[in-house]
Amino acid sequence: MSTQTTAHIAAGQPEQPEQPEQPEQPERRDPLDVQLDALVADLRLDEKVSLVVGASMWATTPVERIGLDRVLMTDGPVGVRDPEARDSSAMLPAPSALSATWDVVLARRVGALFAAEARRHDVDMVLAPQVNLQRTPVGGRHFECYSEDPHLTAEIAVALVVAAQQRGVGMCVKHYVANDSETDRTRYLARVDERTLREAYLAPFERLVRAGAWSVMGAYSGIDGGGATAPALEHRPLLTGVLKDEWGFDGLVVSDWVATGSVAAAVRGGLDLQMPGPDGPWGDGLLAAVHADVVAESELDDKVRRLLRLAHRVGRLRLPDDGTTAGTRVDTPRTAEDSSALLRELVARSTVVLKDDAGLVPFAAAPLRVALLGAHAVEPFFQGGGSSFVVPDRLSYPADALRETLLAGSVVDVVAGSRVLRNPPELDLTRCTDPVTGEPGLRVELLDADGRVRRARTRTSWDGWAHDVGPHDVTLRLRARVRLDEPGTHELGVGTVGVHRVTVDGRLVSAGDVVAREDVILASGHNHPIAATTLVEGAVEGAVEGVLLEADLQVVHPVGYDRFVRGLLVHRLPGPSADDELAVAAAAASAADVAVVVVGTTHEVESEGFDRTGLALPGNQDELVRRVLAANPRTVVVVNAGAPVVLPWYDDAPAVLWGWLPGQEAGTALADVLTGATEPSGRLPWTLPAREADVPVPHAVPADGVVDYAEGLDVGYRAWERPGAPAPAAPFGHGLGWTTWEYEGATLTGAPEGARQDVELRVTVRNTGPRPGREVVQVYVEPGAEVAAADPARPVRWLGGFAVADAAPGETVTATVRVPARALETWDVAAGAWTTPPGAYRLRAGRSVRDLRLDVELVRRTEI
Repeated sequence: MSTQTTAHIAAGQPEQPEQPEQPEQPERRDPLDVQLDALVADLRLDEKVSLVVGASMWATTPVERIGLDRVLMTDGPVGVRDPEARDSSAMLPAPSALSATWDVVLARRVGALFAAEARRHDVDMVLAPQVNLQRTPVGGRHFECYSEDPHLTAEIAVALVVAAQQRGVGMCVKHYVANDSETDRTRYLARVDERTLREAYLAPFERLVRAGAWSVMGAYSGIDGGGATAPALEHRPLLTGVLKDEWGFDGLVVSDWVATGSVAAAVRGGLDLQMPGPDGPWGDGLLAAVHADVVAESELDDKVRRLLRLAHRVGRLRLPDDGTTAGTRVDTPRTAEDSSALLRELVARSTVVLKDDAGLVPFAAAPLRVALLGAHAVEPFFQGGGSSFVVPDRLSYPADALRETLLAGSVVDVVAGSRVLRNPPELDLTRCTDPVTGEPGLRVELLDADGRVRRARTRTSWDGWAHDVGPHDVTLRLRARVRLDEPGTHELGVGTVGVHRVTVDGRLVSAGDVVAREDVILASGHNHPIAATTLVEGAVEGAVEGVLLEADLQVVHPVGYDRFVRGLLVHRLPGPSADDELAVAAAAASAADVAVVVVGTTHEVESEGFDRTGLALPGNQDELVRRVLAANPRTVVVVNAGAPVVLPWYDDAPAVLWGWLPGQEAGTALADVLTGATEPSGRLPWTLPAREADVPVPHAVPADGVVDYAEGLDVGYRAWERPGAPAPAAPFGHGLGWTTWEYEGATLTGAPEGARQDVELRVTVRNTGPRPGREVVQVYVEPGAEVAAADPARPVRWLGGFAVADAAPGETVTATVRVPARALETWDVAAGAWTTPPGAYRLRAGRSVRDLRLDVELVRRTEI
């Protein structure tokens, strides 16, 4: 069904009669600003310098004499990690999952959870959300971002940030700006034209600043755009001109960790706080630069004032009681059970039903035999790699949750079936003995520069890290005799970074002479090093004591970080072949009433620090799905991934659900979806390609140090909507839920008489299916023929607004969708201003960018 109505917007406000001149009024300053100015004036130069450089990895410098405590920060965005690494945290799903709900009310609840978690860990500011756009699906931190659309990104992020800050916890919006690739992320230059910057990449930041965000984090990369070419932290036109002067940002600009590369250039660019500290360019050189008149002391005053304002907002600055209000530190008691209930709901709601041709989901209300298959069914990929990593309060697994949720008499058979990781599993230390003492365990020795052993101990546990290293420790030596009782071929080795030498029974396995420094932190290679391994025959004559594994590993001392050693010990046992494992999974599927195959990415694929090299599922997961589909046509495939992957069997699978990187409630939420406890009402916040070759921006690799945003305004789905573009497997905004919907009518209300005002579209929908459901009503803007012809660079269509509507079977409800005035505007580069070109625009309401059912025309008669 389609309806069409027309609304006209007048050219502008009527002229007002001239008013008599009024006498000038004295400027009335905010009492808080007056007090902050007084504090800045009272501070010594050395104190000012200390305040704009971190005191440690996560904290700023306190100045007790003015009532200033430290401000403690920590990483997000999938949870509030304990900065002292002593406690666990609520592990949220990847931010893309929150965006997939298209639910700002739920986003506010998640913001409240962030605040509660921050208070639990005594944290004042969380380094989240990340509102860079998902420009390319291979971006390593794609899962940390919200969407490929700036409006959806902004709506969800604003709701979260405002809710957290209302409770006195600061949120640091990152990474400003056009920081959308991980390859060479500390060196590349993002080349973006000014209009694209304004209309796409700056848009979420602007919305958050105007909503009152307290902090913004500058990126590692450089920017060629916005009137200059410079590193992000030195880009004065963007940091000072746009962010602070034009948008009126009164918060704190924080560097990404170890991103500051200069003193005077960063000071004048607009950076306010170098993190971490106390060393680094500002820690080592800022005070001297002031003494040498390279930097004026007055240039620090605004930065100090911003730090003090943030401290006041989060309750870390005590001021005299003269009418100002300290930051609102709302201590919201929240139990682990409260967090789990919210996250369980969030993950289930975010799940996207891509297809369900046979009506398999939810399961029938009867005892069932379920084959739960795939490596991810056994061990889900809970969270992506990198700085967002948290130690979870708990982890729920699909098999346990299904057994608890299915009706009595049901059976759940669990078979991994697939192989997904490049590295073998971790070495079991119960196989090891210290070759010197004969004690059970691993011998760990720390050596100085001359090769002398300074300390030695036997460890019965080893997590792959050593942090208890001192300034004179240069090498860590690991030694163990590894028992290999099982006949057959074992795979044994060590993964590390930096200078190293690894041998097995004196045979060289791997050696390296490249010294690892802070670049290994920024590339995240230390988190997931690829292990160098060798094949060893087990249980052979003369080898009853096993083999001797020895590794000399570099002690890494990156600037701004603590010393550490990375030594991932791995071991793969002899066992069935990959084909044998697939056959077992297919047999389990054949014997089941319904098969559930869980496939996905891994920490070796989706992580901060590197971009993906392709969109295929790792390992032999595609073959697993094909064999299971052949064995049982009643198969549900669940994709456990944050960013898009290509699904070559998509057309053959009767039911496919996108389950994201689900966090700690992976199992419970999946069980709720499959058994009908919660509707999977998610909609895609990005486009799912059918083929890798179809992706508009297929890679994130700089060319000659430059990432060229040549696609301009056609970010994500906008490129897919260009004439002649291939059809994706599933379009932006797609998701089926549990029921069907009829779009009955749309009315434009509150059409403004003046310029630059929002409009509202009231969309009436009816639940035509058998179950209660939630619909995400999406409104897209299309330029009319005249507008499009005058501006060919403008996208074919773009998201203008959305709203969530709940309805019972047969119920008709009306969703009110606000379309902001900015949705019609473009950035006039010559004028340096926003303008709305005259002509007709269509507001199209529907279920996705490609399922549009109602049209309303809106006409702008003259340019404003």
